[in-house]
Amino acid sequence: MNDPDREIADLIELIRHHDRRYYVEANPEISDLEYDRLVKRLEALEDEHPELSRPDSPTRRVGDAPIAHLLQVAHRVPMLSIDNTYRLEELRAFARRALDGLRATTAEWVVELKVDGVAVSAIYEKGVLVRALTRGNGVVGDDITHNIRTLRDVPLRLTTSDPPASLEVRGEIYMTNQELVRLNQSQAEKGLPAYANTRNVAAGSIRLLDPRICAERNLRMFCHGMGLCEGIRADNHMDFLAEIAGYGLPPTPNVRKFDRFDEVVAWCETVIGEVHELDFEVDGLVIKLNRFDQRDQLGARSKSPRWLAAWKWEKYEAVTRLDAIDVQIGKSGAITPVALLEPVELAGTTVSRASLHNADEIERKDIRVGDTVVVEKAGKIIPHIVRVDAHLRPPRTSVFRFPKSCPACATKLVKDQGGVTIRCPNFDCPAQLRERIRYFATRNAMDIEGLGEKLVGLLVDNRLVGNYGDLYRLKAETVAALPRMGDVSANNLITAIEASKSRGLARLLNALSIRHAGITVARVLARHFGDIRKLAAASVEELASVNEVGEIIAQSVYDFFNSEHGRRTIADLAGLGVQLTDDATESKPAGRTLAGKTLVVTGTLRKFTRGEVEELIARHGGKATSSISSRTDYLVAGDKAGSKLEKAQQLGVPVLSEEEFEKLIGGG
Repeated sequence: MNDPDREIADLIELIRHHDRRYYVEANPEISDLEYDRLVKRLEALEDEHPELSRPDSPTRRVGDAPIAHLLQVAHRVPMLSIDNTYRLEELRAFARRALDGLRATTAEWVVELKVDGVAVSAIYEKGVLVRALTRGNGVVGDDITHNIRTLRDVPLRLTTSDPPASLEVRGEIYMTNQELVRLNQSQAEKGLPAYANTRNVAAGSIRLLDPRICAERNLRMFCHGMGLCEGIRADNHMDFLAEIAGYGLPPTPNVRKFDRFDEVVAWCETVIGEVHELDFEVDGLVIKLNRFDQRDQLGARSKSPRWLAAWKWEKYEAVTRLDAIDVQIGKSGAITPVALLEPVELAGTTVSRASLHNADEIERKDIRVGDTVVVEKAGKIIPHIVRVDAHLRPPRTSVFRFPKSCPACATKLVKDQGGVTIRCPNFDCPAQLRERIRYFATRNAMDIEGLGEKLVGLLVDNRLVGNYGDLYRLKAETVAALPRMGDVSANNLITAIEASKSRGLARLLNALSIRHAGITVARVLARHFGDIRKLAAASVEELASVNEVGEIIAQSVYDFFNSEHGRRTIADLAGLGVQLTDDATESKPAGRTLAGKTLVVTGTLRKFTRGEVEELIARHGGKATSSISSRTDYLVAGDKAGSKLEKAQQLGVPVLSEEEFEKLIGGG
C-alpha cells in the first residue's frame, strides 16, 4: 500500500531539486512538461490528504488569499544605500579611501552586476523562509512575504540538512525582458495598457496584496548580500555566494574577483559593452571589498557603507521600427546581422542601425522585420535592441531565417565550434576578399592612399584583384579604364601601392588579417622575430612564449603560416619585392623619449591617424592605452576630443596637440 506521507515528502524534495537545477544552476534535467506533472501529482495528493500539506510545499507558492494591507516591519540590520558614481575616477577615489582606511596598499575586490530591480531582504530561520521585506526607507520596509513565496527561484526551505540558525539574504527582485514581452502581449489581449519597463512591473508586483497576481508575473531574484546571520561559514563575499548557492538560493551572476583595482576598472569598461547579452536590465556595477573583516574595519556612514560603491551609467532608450535585417560579411568570414531602423534620436545622435550580434540573439529576443523595438545605449556605447514590443507586432510577420549559405558566394555557412559566430568558410568569397583588400590598404596596415572601399569593390568585381599580390601587379592603364578613374588618379594609385612595399614587417603582419593578430600583436611579433621567415618557422610553443601572444593567438598565427594560402601569399609578396623584415625605418626604435610613459590618443587628428600616433609612442618607448586615469602621463588630443579631454583636465593630465606631441618626441 502506498504511503502518501512518504510520496509527498519525496515529491517536495524532487521538485526542490529541479527548482535548483533550473533557477540556480541554469542546468535543468527535465522538461517543463515533466516538471508540471510532478507539481500536479503533489497538488492531487495534498487535496486528497490535506492533513499532510506542509507550509514549505512548492504548491503553497500560489493561491493564498489576498491580504488586507502591507505591514511595516523594522529591519534587524538597516538596509543602507550605495554611493553612486558615474565617473571612473570617482571610483578610483573610493578605492583610495578604502585602502587608506585599511592602512593597506592592496585588497581583494569583487565586481557584481547592478541589477535594475527592487531591493529586498529574505529571512530564513532554521532553514525555513519566515519573512521578506522591501528596503523601504532602510530602517523599515514593507512585509512582502506572501509575494516572495511565489518566486520559484526562492526556496521555501533551504536545500541543506544543516542550515544556519538564521540567514538573512539581501538581493534584487527583477523581471526578464522576455517576460515583459509576454506580459505586454497578455495585456494587449485583455485590452489593457502595456507596461513601460521591467523595473516598474517588479516594483508594483511585489507590493500587490493578492499573491495570485504576483505569481502570474514570473518575477525572479538574485541574492548579493546579507543582513543579520548566525551560523554562516563564509568569511568573504565569494565564499558567501558559493555557500548560499549550496542552500538553493540564486546568487548574483557573473561576479569577478580582482587583486588590483586597475583590473577592476578594466573589467568595468569591458562589461558595459556586453550588457546586450543579458535578458535582464543592468544599470551599473557594484564594487565591494571581498573580506568581511575588512568591511567591519571600515564600517559605514549614516546612509552607506564605506566598503562598497556603485559605478552607474546613463541609459538612453528610444522606440522605433525595425525596417529590415541585413547581414554583413567580415574579412574573417564572420556573418554579422544588422538591424536597419527607422531613424530615431537617441542620446543626441540619430540612430538608424544597430548590431544584432549573432543569430542566437535574434532567436532569443524573437526579433522580426516590422517589429516595434526598444533601442538602448548604455553609457553612449553602440546601440543595441533590448526587446521587442511584441504586442505591437503587425500581423503576418515571420520569424527571421538566418541564411544557410553565404549571400556573396553561396557557400554553406558553418558555426564556430563552441561559439555563436556563423562564418563563410570560403576563403575566396568575394565579400571577404573585398574586406581583406580594403583592410590591407588602411593606415594601420599598408597605408595605400587612394585605395578606398569603392575602388576596392571595382577591382574585385572586375576580377583585377583576387589576392594581395595582385595589387602589386596592377598597371596604371588598367586602373585608368575603370569608372571615375583617369590617368592622374591611376598613376597616383600605382605610386602609392609601390611605396607600400617598404612599410615593414609589423604593418604587413597586421595587413594579412591573421585571425586574433591585430596591430599590437603584429608589432610584438615583428620585434621578436625580425624576419617573416623566422616567424613562419616558429612552433606554436615558441609563438605562445612571446609576451602578449598566448596560446589562442599562437595557434592562429601558426595555422596561417602553415596553410597553403599562407605559404603562397608570403612567397608571392616576396617575389614582388614587398619588405618582409623589421628593418623598415618606421619600425626601428626611435629612442627612449617616452620610456615609462603612458599616453592616450583621442579625437579627430589631422596629420596622423590614431594608429600612427600609437605606433610612434611605442617606437619611442612609451605605452598607448585606451582609458584615462590618474596614472596617464599625457593625452594626445585632436578635434572633438570629448569626454577623455574633460577627464584629463579634471585629473590634471597634460594635454598635447599633434604639434606638441611631435615636438616632445623630437619631430617624430
